[in-house]
Amino acid sequence: MASLLFRLGSFAARRAWAVIVAWVVILGLAVGAFFALGGALSNSFDIPGTASGAVTEELAQKLPATAGGTGTVVYKTTDGSPFTDAQKQAISEAASSAKNLDGVATVIDPFSASDQQAAQAQKIADGRTQLDNGLAQLDAGQAQLDAGTAQLDQAQQQLTAARDQAVAAGAGAEQLAALDAQQAQLDAQRAALQAQQKTLDTSRAELESGAAKLDLGTQLLALSDGLGVVSADGSTAIVNVSFTEPRLELSEEVKQATIDHFESTPIDGVEVSFGTDIAQGVPQIFGVGEAVGLVFAAVVLIVMLGSLLAAALPIVTALVGVGVGVTASLAFSGVVDMASVTPVLGVMLGLAVGIDYSLFIVNRHRKQIIGGVPVRESIGLATGTSGTAVVFAGATVIVALLALNVTGVPFLGLMGTVGAVCVAVAVLVAITLAPAILGLLGHRLLSRKARARMAQASGSDSGQSTEAKPVKTAKPVKPLSTVRAIVTVLVSVVALLIVAIPALSMRLGLPDGSSEPADSTSYQAFQTVGDEFGAGANGPLLVTATFPASIPDEELLATQVEIAQALSAQPDVVAVAPIANSSDNTLLAFQVLPAEGPNSASTEKLVQDIRAMPPVGGDIELGVAGQAATNIDISEALSAVLPIYLVVVVGLSLLIMILVFRSLLVPLIATAGFVLSLFATYGLIVAVFQFGWGADLIGLHNPGPILSFLPVILVGILFGLAMDYQLFLASGMREAYVHGSPARLAVAQGFRAGRSVVIAAALIMVSVFGGFIFSESTIIRSIGFGLAFGVLLDAFVVRMLLMPALMHLLGASAWWIPRWLDRILPNVDLEGAALERDHPGLQTGGVPTAV
Repeated sequence: MASLLFRLGSFAARRAWAVIVAWVVILGLAVGAFFALGGALSNSFDIPGTASGAVTEELAQKLPATAGGTGTVVYKTTDGSPFTDAQKQAISEAASSAKNLDGVATVIDPFSASDQQAAQAQKIADGRTQLDNGLAQLDAGQAQLDAGTAQLDQAQQQLTAARDQAVAAGAGAEQLAALDAQQAQLDAQRAALQAQQKTLDTSRAELESGAAKLDLGTQLLALSDGLGVVSADGSTAIVNVSFTEPRLELSEEVKQATIDHFESTPIDGVEVSFGTDIAQGVPQIFGVGEAVGLVFAAVVLIVMLGSLLAAALPIVTALVGVGVGVTASLAFSGVVDMASVTPVLGVMLGLAVGIDYSLFIVNRHRKQIIGGVPVRESIGLATGTSGTAVVFAGATVIVALLALNVTGVPFLGLMGTVGAVCVAVAVLVAITLAPAILGLLGHRLLSRKARARMAQASGSDSGQSTEAKPVKTAKPVKPLSTVRAIVTVLVSVVALLIVAIPALSMRLGLPDGSSEPADSTSYQAFQTVGDEFGAGANGPLLVTATFPASIPDEELLATQVEIAQALSAQPDVVAVAPIANSSDNTLLAFQVLPAEGPNSASTEKLVQDIRAMPPVGGDIELGVAGQAATNIDISEALSAVLPIYLVVVVGLSLLIMILVFRSLLVPLIATAGFVLSLFATYGLIVAVFQFGWGADLIGLHNPGPILSFLPVILVGILFGLAMDYQLFLASGMREAYVHGSPARLAVAQGFRAGRSVVIAAALIMVSVFGGFIFSESTIIRSIGFGLAFGVLLDAFVVRMLLMPALMHLLGASAWWIPRWLDRILPNVDLEGAALERDHPGLQTGGVPTAV
């Protein structure tokens, strides 16, 4: 590997302009492909096979009108007064005309909906009054019938007594006939009364049936109390837009067209804002904070390399790499659904590793030419030695990122793939473009003072001699004391464990409107809805009830009440309302308003409780969908894949490190240290982003759950970056050991040789990632924070303190490997031993080959 890279670096130095032009052409092709093929980015995240996804599919089959995505448009008067008639009319007209937009299924006029709700309530009230009046009339009629029946009974008694007397007295036929005629009249009157009673009973039965329905309607009205689209004070109204496509398939063009429609008709005295379901902004790929981080990285490079030209080179090559990697990846956004955070992650990684990888080669080359090695030979040597470490370090990061595909989460796999592409481009740029530019710069890479010292040391004018000159021997290096090593291990481990404690309380979620920038329309809409309609109105749940067989129409209302009552009985449910039923009455849909917002712990528990409910009535299965439920499902799924991903990443990277270091314990130490720094990073993230400790320092105005895919992302990226520094430090230790130094002295020598460049590289990464902490997007901000502090903890606590102390305590056993394994492992020549044999100048410079 080292020899191959030596030839590649030497070729790039000789054919500098050809290499530079080739990269310019590649950059132009990537940019052209982006403009020609690139599409819109998405703010939606999806995982196949979730419970909410199954419910959405069922809705799409039987209730397609409820399966589409929704958008929230919030109108509010500027002075808090009720809407005027003119304002109401303008809002209604905007809602009505929005129905003609492409991709829009229905639009609910808030004032019509409010009027319908009021009319329904009035209808129930009127029905109750009519029922009471009808019952009163029936009671009066019943009283009259009862009185008539009593009179008939009395007359019957009298007639019966008279007939008995007539018969006993031997009355004639005429007298008995007259009595029989009276009996016939009484029977006719009784038959009429019985008919009236039957009519009265029928009317009462109808009224009682109506009363039952009225009672059910009254119960549903009471259960839905709290669901509304016009605030109680009449100053706020919500226009609900339903789209034809599901939320996760809804295009950004349709969302933006909806926003443009409502913004195009401003209403005097009224402000309009939009919920995150349609207005969540696509984050800037590069902003002011990122520029500041880049400037800080430049300062570190100037201090490290001693000249502006040398400091500019890693930044220029990193920018070229980012330009190629990110634009090439974005060219596929027209073909695949790419999350908006994906290219930003590519920029983060491309800049950070791009600067670091070029720095390692430039720094090595700089030391060699100061030591008297000819420029082109030095470029080849730097590429062959430090370039080998760069390739293996980059390979570790690439493996970790590509392993995101094994999680089975599409958007995570794509993020990992784009990140891996950007890292791979950064490696290629470092081992080709950087040597080419170094070849053009020659000795101008050094500062004037450095060139003057070289000329003075060579005893000739401005570097005419090209023979390698010995460099002064560095001060003797002493091994670390055993007591100090033990103390360092204990303090480092305890400190990391303490910092990691908050991670035990980690809650995962996806950003909602409360985490958007304070001046954004999404944040304003979220706050307005929460203030006027309750926090739960920002994330209502969609609950479905599935029946094994069709229910009769006459039983539908009673069934809806039964289900609504069961849902309302759950803790933290404010209101429940039926919203639709399938044509065959086998699927009912309900809207459930939780007490708190979509990212609250109570809403998460409510979703779980509803799913855990036994079948209502013994056979009615409940399901939960909606954005809040979807976010919860995604978070749970990502939590489940985290251990699997960690095992895969660590396993693959352990194999790489065993191959590189030809040791079993060194990879295990490196991995154990990474786990400590990882959980300490989790602890810091939870403390700031969830608990809100020091959140004001980074402009975070509303702490909440941790970004659901952040823990997984951090595992892959931080592990790869941690192994970068492990490679550059431990390879120097191994080089000293295999060249005959005692094991503990080799640790100190390798650490001394590599610490300066690793410190500079870590500071550069921290500054680049740290620049993203001040992004307006909470997603980008949390990723930048996690990467910045993850690198800080791992580089300065684990790699610079814990790992050397452990290596000291292990001594020679750190490099133990079974003989049979040592025989079958290929020699990757990370330290450039072959180059050292062919180029003795390496031995005279005292420069560690790994860095």
